[in-house]
Formats: sequence, C-alpha cells, structure tokens
Amino acid sequence: MRRAEISVWRPVGQMLLINFVRYLARLAYLLSVISLIALPGRAQNEPVRVIAFGAHPDDCDLGTGGIAAKYAALGDKVKFVSLTNGDAGHQSLRGGELARRRRAEALEAGRRIGIEYEVLDNHDGKLLPTLEVREQVIREIRQWNADIVIAPRPNDYHPDHRYTGILVQDASYMVIVPDLVTDTPPLKRNPVFLYYSDRFTRPQPFRADIVVSIDDVFEKKIDMLDAHVSQFYEWLPWTEGQLEQVPRDPAERKKWLAAGPLATRKLQPEWREALAKRYGAQAAGIQHAEAFEITEYGHQPSEEEIRRLFPFFPER
Repeated sequence: MRRAEISVWRPVGQMLLINFVRYLARLAYLLSVISLIALPGRAQNEPVRVIAFGAHPDDCDLGTGGIAAKYAALGDKVKFVSLTNGDAGHQSLRGGELARRRRAEALEAGRRIGIEYEVLDNHDGKLLPTLEVREQVIREIRQWNADIVIAPRPNDYHPDHRYTGILVQDASYMVIVPDLVTDTPPLKRNPVFLYYSDRFTRPQPFRADIVVSIDDVFEKKIDMLDAHVSQFYEWLPWTEGQLEQVPRDPAERKKWLAAGPLATRKLQPEWREALAKRYGAQAAGIQHAEAFEITEYGHQPSEEEIRRLFPFFPER
C-alpha cells in the first residue's frame, strides 16, 4: 500500500479505535446496571425477605425483634422460627400444656408487629443437630426464599441455642444444592447469614459487623416481648430469683420489663464503631440497638448490598 493511502486510512483506524473504547465503556456500564438488578431484595423493588431462627419461642424476639418491627413497617417480609416448642421452659408448667401456651404467645408476639411466627414440634432441652432437623431448617429457608438468615452463634450457655447455631450453619450453602431436600426447590443464590449478638467470649467474642438503631421501635419490641408472659414475667424472673419483683398490674410489669436487663441487650461500647460507620454524627445519640455478625458461610455482602438489605441507615 502506498504511503498516501496509509495516511488516508490512519484517521479511519483511529476513529474505529475510539468508537471501540466507547463501546467497551458502555458495555461495562450496562453490566454494572445488570449486577445491581441481580442484588436481592430492594434492588428489584421487592420486599427484603428475612428469616430468623431461635431455639425457643421468644429467642428471636430478643435478638432481632427491633429490626423485625422496622422491616414490617416498610412492607418487608419477616418470619421467626422456633426450633423447639418450649415445653420445658417453666418452673411449674410442662409438656403439652406449656407447649400450647408458648405457641400461642409466639403467635401473639408476631401479630403485634406484623410478622409470621412458626414453632416447630421438637422438644425443649433435647434439640440435637440431626440430619432430620437440618432438613427442617433447609426447608424453612427455601420456602421463605430468604435474602437474610439470622441465628445464634454456636457457642452459648444453653445446648439448644448452640445446636440451633450449628443447624443453621450446616444448612447454609446446602440451601442451594438441588440434590438435597428434593421436596423443596433450592434457592438460586446463598443468602446472607448473620449471627445475633451475645456476651460469650470463647472461643472468640461476637463481632459487630452491622448495628441498627431500634430507638424508633423500642416500644414495639417491648410490646412483642410482653406477649411472652410465661417467660418474661414467670420463668426468667424465677431463674434469676426475681419472681417476687414482677409487678402484678399488666401496665406496670411492662414498664418493669422495659427497664430491666431481661428484655434489652445493652448497647456495647465496641458496637459504637459500626454505628458511627453508617450513622455518622447521629450515632452518638442512639440508645437502643441490635447488632449482627456476618458469618463466613453465606453470601458475603458488599457495603452497597448491606445498605440495600438494611434500608435503615441515613444516606451517605
């Protein structure tokens, strides 16, 4: 090719190269949009779907009753599941009579804040991490099509609590495996799995990855806990030697509950960093909060996903 012809075609080649670079930039933008659409919950303007597991009726309420009330107020979907029927948690009642009472209390607690509550018929104090119960957990998570799964850590004073943590831990990832629990369709993606906060330090202490203010719904949380009469006004005070301190008047005992340590998980100093990260200057005024640790066994959310799944933080 002659030198004159090369000089003619050179601008054309440069223009093609520029257009190709622009095309790649637009393609990258389009892919980023598609990735946002693929995010769970509010990224698609769909409700965030949260399922929380506890060993007993009232366990979920203590760990996540506040954010459950916040989600419900936004129209999101929350379900609490008790892996046992609570038939051993009382100083004078027991067996079927106690199980029926505690199930009724759980349903009333869920009704008060607008969430679903299910109590499975495994015996209190006898929960084991069997394949049968693991499959119950897998079914619950799949049927709820969960974006977020919350459970206790597998180190705790109570064996039922510990085994609930292990059962949910063992169900994570398995919820997407098609050849397991074939009577319930698998999830398309692994949810975000979280731990409730706790006070235990061995083998390692709780790490507050996400801390949510519940100041605006604290009274709702107390109202939910108040439904568990057999626990917060009978069994738990009895175990602490405080039964005689419980007021007889329903209104007064509810105030007593709100002011005491049984119903509230004190905002710990080590949670302040996570609060400040997402609440900024507002963090200093927060009095009541619930904290969660992101487990290693589920989807690992980015900061953007955390803000989409927990739509409670002020804008950055």
